[in-house]
Amino acid sequence: MITGKNIVLTGASSGIGFEVLRIIAGEKSNRILAVSRHAEEMLTGYADNVIPFDCDVSSAEGVDRIFEKAAEVFEGAKIDVFYANAGFPYYEEFNYEDWDRVKVMFDTNTLSPIYTYAKYIHHLDGRDGVLAYTVSAIGQMAMPGYAIYSATKFALHGFQQAIRLEKPENLQITCLYPVATDTSFFRVANPVPFEKPFPVQQPDVVARKMVAGIDRGKKFVSPSPLFALSKVLMGVCPPVRTVYWELETAKLRRFKKKLREIGK
Repeated sequence: MITGKNIVLTGASSGIGFEVLRIIAGEKSNRILAVSRHAEEMLTGYADNVIPFDCDVSSAEGVDRIFEKAAEVFEGAKIDVFYANAGFPYYEEFNYEDWDRVKVMFDTNTLSPIYTYAKYIHHLDGRDGVLAYTVSAIGQMAMPGYAIYSATKFALHGFQQAIRLEKPENLQITCLYPVATDTSFFRVANPVPFEKPFPVQQPDVVARKMVAGIDRGKKFVSPSPLFALSKVLMGVCPPVRTVYWELETAKLRRFKKKLREIGK
């Protein structure tokens, strides 16, 4: 169990982030700066050791504000764990010309955690610390309907892979690779309901495994045994992946048909 730590958690007010918050806030010796765009509305009064902080992490200025706020609330003490969890998806067919729509997702899902790494190693200045990322299984296998989201997560996966070769010894990096998780993720992805990809896990299960992974110093946390098995099967027998992709692409075709029927 993580105890006695100063923790920054982004994306803290919903989904996996909220479940992680629930676990780490249960240990009263932890102090948590809980960050999201609506944290102060949703988390004020949640627990005495939780400090809600409204911040949009999709810019350098936003990430800078988090470190400034952490210095204030932790009274100059170091951030023991920085969990860069914030991110969001689109579920759609990518067939449009909209630079800004694509950019905002890369800013949030990819550039923000990359910039956080640089800020955090300078903040630690040789002291021990933990940087945690929610990468996603989709950062290892792209999915139809999630082209831009897949690209942001593939980029983050590549970054963590490379940065491990040059990071300072005092820094632990723990990356989470969840499959589809039953959270508000899917409502954010598209306001029109759609079929979730297979398999789907519960967020409390994912959060418990991630917290345990951070505590045990793991490099990677893959909370779905089925996904781990499927990667082996797909490596040995590539047609398994082809069949899976065909099933998920059929879901996208049904979604596009639904959009046409409702005039969207």
